[in-house]
Amino acid sequence: MQIYLKTEEEIELMREANLLVGATLAEIGKAIKPGVTTLQLDKIAEDYIRGHGGEPTFKGFPNPYGPPFPASICASVNDEVVHGIPNERPLEEGDIVSVDCGALFKGYNGDSCYTFCVGEVSVEVKELLKTTKEALYLGIEAAQQGRRIGDISYAVQTHCEAKGYGVVREFVGHGIGKKMHEDPPVPNYGHRGEGKQIKSGLCIAIEPMITQGSPRVCLMPDKWTVKTVDHKLAAHFEHTIAIHQGKVDILSSFQSIEATEQEIM
Repeated sequence: MQIYLKTEEEIELMREANLLVGATLAEIGKAIKPGVTTLQLDKIAEDYIRGHGGEPTFKGFPNPYGPPFPASICASVNDEVVHGIPNERPLEEGDIVSVDCGALFKGYNGDSCYTFCVGEVSVEVKELLKTTKEALYLGIEAAQQGRRIGDISYAVQTHCEAKGYGVVREFVGHGIGKKMHEDPPVPNYGHRGEGKQIKSGLCIAIEPMITQGSPRVCLMPDKWTVKTVDHKLAAHFEHTIAIHQGKVDILSSFQSIEATEQEIM
């Protein structure tokens, strides 16, 4: 396992890439409503990223089991957990859509995901999203210098399972930098005190993928889209962080997304 610790300068470049991703997700959030297609959201993302000097990292991303990823965002609707391919099906009132976005900017990668509500959703759905987002921030809080990756994993798992939700095992967070996926892997389940030590300069993407029911998932025939086996809903939130000057530094941002959500409410 080769872990690349980042310099001060690299962390600032990572911040620029991640703020571009955050701004892209905010633009997408403004457009989400019943009747909009995920293909339309994908165009917004690609135009915004390219228009601000970046490249969509996901477009053409290789797949060992099938064709490269065809779009700039992963748009996973309802029981789709991750890697949903944007399509022409209009979103409907009460849907949720997890939009995962990556951008390469000045040689470094940004990566973040947010689960959006389409119109009004039920109390149960809101609770799933609230718990998943809480778990993300608890994982970030656990990512203290000198601790272990397992401390992050444990924080996410215990919070979600205590509320009866499933924690997906097959897909995990990851190191990030010049490559989208670097070491170390960052599972959403595990034990405190286990795994690689968290050191200054570490940049990782923490991304809880949480289900309403069973954590079991299956791969669709397109060789990308992953769904829950029991067809219950799934939520996915992700931040890229750095351990910077001994503290946790969130490089991506939900600020504009959440401001838009408050306006709608």
